[in-house]
Amino acid sequence: MTAILLTIWAIICIFDILGPTVIMGFRPLIAGTGAGLIVGDLNLGMAIGATLELTALGVYTYGGATIPDYQTGAIIGTALAAAGAGDFAAKTATGLAIGLPAAVLLASLDPIGRFLPTFWIHRADGYAAEGNSSGLSLMHWTAFIPWAAVRAIPTFLAALAGNTGTVQNLQNAIPKGFIDGMTLVGAILPAVGFAMLLRIMPVGRYWYMLLIGFVLFAYLKVPLLGIALFGLAIAFLFETLRPRTAVGAPPPPTPAAPVSGEAV
Repeated sequence: MTAILLTIWAIICIFDILGPTVIMGFRPLIAGTGAGLIVGDLNLGMAIGATLELTALGVYTYGGATIPDYQTGAIIGTALAAAGAGDFAAKTATGLAIGLPAAVLLASLDPIGRFLPTFWIHRADGYAAEGNSSGLSLMHWTAFIPWAAVRAIPTFLAALAGNTGTVQNLQNAIPKGFIDGMTLVGAILPAVGFAMLLRIMPVGRYWYMLLIGFVLFAYLKVPLLGIALFGLAIAFLFETLRPRTAVGAPPPPTPAAPVSGEAV
C-alpha cells in the first residue's frame, strides 16, 4: 500500500507541473514532505526535500531542457531512507545519498516521457481535422501517461525495495566516509542555496530587509518559521500598498513647457 501511495504521489507531482500547478508538487520540498507523510516520517521527508530544494534552486526546464528529476528523487530518497537504520541524521544522509543520484539518473528517462506523447499529438491532429472533439480530448488526457510512467515505475520499484532488506544492505555497502560527506553537504547546502538566492534578489535595493531578518534571528531569537511568516506579511503589505495603474489607462499628462517669454 505504501508503494502504491508513493507512486500515486509521484504522478500527482508531475501532473501538477504540467497541469494546474496548484500544490507546487514539482518542487522537491513539497514532494519530499508528501513522501514523508506517506511513509510516516514527516520530518525526514521535509529534511530531504528541503536539501534537494536548495540543490534545485534556479534550475528549470527552460526551452524544454532536461534537468535532474529532483522531485521524484526526493520521493525515492525519503522512501528508502525511512526503511533504513540509524538516527535522524544518518537517515537524512542516506536519503541524500540515494535521492541525488536518483534525480540525475531519472533525467535520462525524461526524454522518453517527452518523446512518446508525439504519437498522441499526431493522432490528435487527425481528430482535430475530423472535428472529433471527444477523441481530441482523449488524446489530450492520455498523452500524460508517458510523463507519469517514467516517474511512477521507478518510484514503485524503489518503494518495493524499501519493504525488504535491500535498503539495509545498500546502507551497509555505502562507505562511512561517503555518508559523512553527505551529512556535511546537507549542512552546507542551505548556505549555498541562500547565497544563490541573494545573487538573484535585489539586495541592494532592499538591504534593510536583511538587517531586519538579522536582528530578529541574532538578537530577538525568533525561530526561522517566525521570520518566514514575518517576511510573508511584509510581502503582502508591499503588494497591497503598491500603487497600481489600470490596464490600458493612459499615462498621466506631462505639463507643457512654458512658451518663451511667458510668465511661469
